[in-house]
Amino acid sequence: MIEYDNVWKSFGDNRVLKGISLDVREGETFFVLGQTGAGKTVMVRLLVGLLHADSGAVRIDGEDITGFSEQDFQRIRKKCGMVFQLPTLFDSMTVFENIAFGLRRLGNLSEEEIGERVKNTLEDVELDFSICLRLPHELSFGEQKRVGLARTVILSPRYVLYDEPTTGLDPFTADRINDLVLRLNRKMGATAIVVSHDLLSMNKIADRVGLLYKGEFRFVGPVKDFNRSDDPVVAEFRGGGEA
Repeated sequence: MIEYDNVWKSFGDNRVLKGISLDVREGETFFVLGQTGAGKTVMVRLLVGLLHADSGAVRIDGEDITGFSEQDFQRIRKKCGMVFQLPTLFDSMTVFENIAFGLRRLGNLSEEEIGERVKNTLEDVELDFSICLRLPHELSFGEQKRVGLARTVILSPRYVLYDEPTTGLDPFTADRINDLVLRLNRKMGATAIVVSHDLLSMNKIADRVGLLYKGEFRFVGPVKDFNRSDDPVVAEFRGGGEA
């Protein structure tokens, strides 16, 4: 479904990804761990054209998207939704306008249909419809995160990419976000890649996990195998420190 084949990416003299290869399976939630600067976010940005690989191939549904133009990526972004670390909401738009933004760009739904979709999606992320007329600055950070999530999943993407979904949240709110991610992925039947440092989140929602270390995957496998691995780098990361 999603494949990285010997992918390299550098920024100047800094080699961030050093020939990584990975297959993400249909319907699974794949969790990417790694220290700051390990290339986790770079990986997911390659999938939606926000960055481009220096060499190697990135494939979605068997199609090599590595050399795609910005216009080509418009088609890919319709099936790849990305939830950013910061909510990245449009400050001048209401909650309703933010969530409806993607649907309106598609141009194939009436305002009544859009309103119903927004209402249902707000329920999915546990927000009341009464929040619709508020502006982003009037929301808590947790509410902003959920609105950002709603704006992505309202388009029913086949693939969902989560960049640090629980960063900046208190433990209670983070756990609610984990529950939402788990439930929404199942409801949509989506394939998901989650980039995070959060081991609690990994244990709750992941099917498999990969640990990026010095530009390469040090570990790829089921969560249970990660938790009992005696690899010193895995053990150090699992113990709460960054290797």
